[in-house]
Amino acid sequence: MDTALNNRNTALFNKVPQVTFFFWIIKVLCTTVGETFADFLNVNLNFGLTGTSVVMGILLLLALFFQMRAKKYVPVIYWVTVVFISVFGTLVTDILTDKMGVPLETSTIVFSVLLLLSFALWYVKEKTLSIHSIYTMRREFFYWLTVLFTFALGTAAGDLMAESLGLGYLVTGIIVAVIILIVIVARQLKLNAVLSFWIIYIMTRPLGASIGDLLSQPTKYSGLGLGATLTSVIFLAAIFAIILYFSFTKKDITERAVVETADDAGNGLIWQTVITVAVFVIVGITSYYWRHASLQKDVPAVPSTTIKGETSKSAAATTTPLGDLMIFTTIAADTRQLVAANKMDAAKTRVADLEHEWDQAQGKLKPMNSAKWTQVDDAIDKVLRQLRGVNPTQQGCAAALDALLGVLK
Repeated sequence: MDTALNNRNTALFNKVPQVTFFFWIIKVLCTTVGETFADFLNVNLNFGLTGTSVVMGILLLLALFFQMRAKKYVPVIYWVTVVFISVFGTLVTDILTDKMGVPLETSTIVFSVLLLLSFALWYVKEKTLSIHSIYTMRREFFYWLTVLFTFALGTAAGDLMAESLGLGYLVTGIIVAVIILIVIVARQLKLNAVLSFWIIYIMTRPLGASIGDLLSQPTKYSGLGLGATLTSVIFLAAIFAIILYFSFTKKDITERAVVETADDAGNGLIWQTVITVAVFVIVGITSYYWRHASLQKDVPAVPSTTIKGETSKSAAATTTPLGDLMIFTTIAADTRQLVAANKMDAAKTRVADLEHEWDQAQGKLKPMNSAKWTQVDDAIDKVLRQLRGVNPTQQGCAAALDALLGVLK
């Protein structure tokens, strides 16, 4: 191979970082920050899901433009692109679920198929799926398309476990962490390197969401009570520190182009992938139906958790297609009274109880009547956007709460 081609390959390859321990740390951090940033635009700045998607889509295109034009790997450009693509991948799933009413089960299946198809096309065209050989524009296109699908799939599968199946983010995070550990051990036992990488890459999305949820949730909900803003600041600082570390030490840059080895291009990649996919499908379907059946045994729709000393006696029990929604009506009525008294900080605190209780009950309520659940969920989202906006108004918050109380009947 001639020197000019060697130099060209080296420059192009350097657009993708070396996979190190810090690579996985910053990947998880970017996932968490990406999600909280989307929530900030959606709720705090009141952009709404559609507005947030438009803004993030534009930012992602700009980031990809600079990333694809770069002649070598630049840490800031690369990781900003990862943050934006993680946000956009999450938003794609959220739009399908919240705006179009597509079940998370369907989204998980669709994105799984799309991911497998992108891998298949990539492999057919390039004879490798390794990120250690991204030295052409076409390979870089396949790489970012695949990354987008991994984030969308990770969001759908993670939300399916945490919300629809009612496991919560902590339990989901533990399950995902165990899967990652199994893959690491399997890699030591000769599981294909490329297959191992992409499985872990997918799993870091729900893992990052679980870590963010654990840090930001109030202590009464088994979190550390740091809040979304402080959690985001801490994670952003950590990302900035690691990027600076990479920029100065160059430890994430490979000095020369990596030519595909048998381990990258083959070495059982196809048959190991088929077996791995089969195992995930069998275990996933079995676990899904077992969990779904156990949820349906608990017929009462009232969540088990109540906030001691904070319930209002003015709220009457209501029976709806989702069963008895008294606990939600109670919290909404309490919040409405606080807004009427212009106690906005207290109202924000109380509405957090509503958000938590609703998320905890999703696994039981949504299968009972998806249309009614979506109606209430949309009304709750509007309340959250009003109360958590940059400049919440008493009139706007009261109107959103009145609308919610109406749909809870």
